[in-house]
Amino acid sequence: MATGPAALRLESLIGNPSKELLSGLVVAFAMIPEAIAFSGIAGVDPQVGLFGAFCLSITIAFVGGRSAMITSATGSTALLMTGLVATGEARGPGLGLTYLLVAGIVTGLLQVLWGWMRLAYQMRFVPLGVLSGFVNALALLIFQAQFPQLGINLHFGEASAAGHGHDALPQAAQLPLIWGLVLLGLLIIYGLPRLTRAVPSQLVAIVVLTAISMGFNFDIPTVQSLGSLPAGLPVFQIPFGALADGRVPFSLETLGIVLPTAMAISLVGLMETFLTQDILDDRTDSTSNKNREARGQGIANIVSSFFGGMAGCALVGQSVMNIDNGGRTRLSTLFSGVSLLAMILLARPWLQQIPMAALVAVMISIAVSTADVAGLRRIRSIPKSDTAVMLMTFAVTMLTTPHNLALGVLAGVALAGILFSRKVAKVIRVEPVDIAPDLRRYVVTGQLFFVSKIYFLQGFDVHEHPAKIIIDMSAAHIWDQSGVGALNQLIRKLKQGGSEVDLVGLNTESLDLFERIGSQPEGSHG
Repeated sequence: MATGPAALRLESLIGNPSKELLSGLVVAFAMIPEAIAFSGIAGVDPQVGLFGAFCLSITIAFVGGRSAMITSATGSTALLMTGLVATGEARGPGLGLTYLLVAGIVTGLLQVLWGWMRLAYQMRFVPLGVLSGFVNALALLIFQAQFPQLGINLHFGEASAAGHGHDALPQAAQLPLIWGLVLLGLLIIYGLPRLTRAVPSQLVAIVVLTAISMGFNFDIPTVQSLGSLPAGLPVFQIPFGALADGRVPFSLETLGIVLPTAMAISLVGLMETFLTQDILDDRTDSTSNKNREARGQGIANIVSSFFGGMAGCALVGQSVMNIDNGGRTRLSTLFSGVSLLAMILLARPWLQQIPMAALVAVMISIAVSTADVAGLRRIRSIPKSDTAVMLMTFAVTMLTTPHNLALGVLAGVALAGILFSRKVAKVIRVEPVDIAPDLRRYVVTGQLFFVSKIYFLQGFDVHEHPAKIIIDMSAAHIWDQSGVGALNQLIRKLKQGGSEVDLVGLNTESLDLFERIGSQPEGSHG
């Protein structure tokens, strides 16, 4: 057996071919129902999600920054698309999908830009509380999106149903049967793994419920009720053109319509992708390039959009499934996409008969697995600041209309920054030492910046005026203009009271800051 550099390079690309191909095949089975279900959430035909899953998987296998990671249509991105699709449909029949494809292209361009700007380094500092609030909000939104199929008529179900006909939603007489099938599906999904994990329980639930529905000829909504499934390979198409042709103009107006959605998808998609990347790196004891992955995700979303597929990001569940089944290289990712399209084309008549109740059961299980259940159980023991950040992220996401995961994340990060600043501010200490009746020394320890300046100033008695005051900054560091201003303000007040002030111990960085701002510390003796 060859062991040279070429052989090692080949092994790193394809690994164990039999394991890689089998793992990719199993993952493809699990991707199909989710891609169809996420299409329903976004309000577009199933083929949009399926084409997206195929194009994303194939493209990311070549340009991604993490081997064996699965990229497809996802719930987090699909939830962000509902408002745009509804807006497009209001402008004209079929324009919802066109605007969605344009948003996917802009999303890809933004993600390439984020990768070039090395945004991954900044996203490393997203607190765990924000991630917890993010996944909990995502889980609830996925669960809520299933309500219309369960006969629960709430406002947030209208957007996802807007893109489909009335036949996609169940009638009152069908609800008992649908609820029964959903419960049976959940029983299979959670019960089968206790017996065997040889095949995905979600796939088994879909097969069993479809067989029951077809065998008894149930009159209930199916995948066919949502829209058409692919009858051939995806075709390259440009979404820009005349409105009469079902396209949208290449203009600033179009950009203004899609940019908010594209911005949200680009950030939320990368956040979920980086989270998945960290999980896989930990499981395989390896490292991967997040900035390359960001660029790869962008390229994949552009390709998917030009071939009629929806934008997406990395899938946590399917990526972990791929690793657990032995997938380690890009071959498993590539074959998952190839297998997915082959199964769609060969099993199209059967896929159309899948009852929506089966997909609802799958999506409920996904919502449960997405939620940070462990974090919720520990909510009484974790710091209150972390709990506040999690609740802020969750609340902002749920209270915005339409629900905005990106805005929730930004609100959570902002609150985390404020709470952290308050904690850091309190570490600055000012200790007065009376050396002689007319000589007082203040020893400053800690970080002086815009938040801690209040505690810094409170440590000095500006109403007593000994003849000489020494401010020792040897154990302190000044970080910003607010710190510079606070120190100069203090020295000025002490001098106005008649004291001679000596400032000692300023480090080089703090002195450089004074020079850059255009100021000199009054009374500084170095």
